[in-house]
Amino acid sequence: MVSFTKEISFRWSDLDPNFHVRHSAYYDFGAQHRIEILNELGLTLRVMQEQSFGPVLFREECVFRKELKLSDKIFIHTKTSKMKADASRWSIIHEFRREDDTLCATITVDGAWMDTKLRKLASPTPEIAVQALSIFPKSDDFIGL
Repeated sequence: MVSFTKEISFRWSDLDPNFHVRHSAYYDFGAQHRIEILNELGLTLRVMQEQSFGPVLFREECVFRKELKLSDKIFIHTKTSKMKADASRWSIIHEFRREDDTLCATITVDGAWMDTKLRKLASPTPEIAVQALSIFPKSDDFIGL
């Protein structure tokens, strides 16, 4: 598997006054796709709640290349670009591409796992998180941290 891919449907509320997709909508689509992928890999919100951990982001950045409009057919491609061997720290990238494969935007997030009871980074990384991220497709320029 090269990446997790999903077609995106834009809503009227995703547009800004210039009639293209507003900047914050990209972040919302990225966050939703990450949670859907983790869920698909068995790392559901219920599991995270039962085991008292969840993802925490340190950085979220988007580089915008081409504007997106309401009628555009767009696919989001998601993969890991960096990760520690124990999956305690990771980076995930989301590429927004038109159906002709034109790159329109790239979101990069850097994160880790937080113990929701102690309110600090989880140590050790919960095994189910290690398993899920080990299955996650990796970018061509993947870096092991």
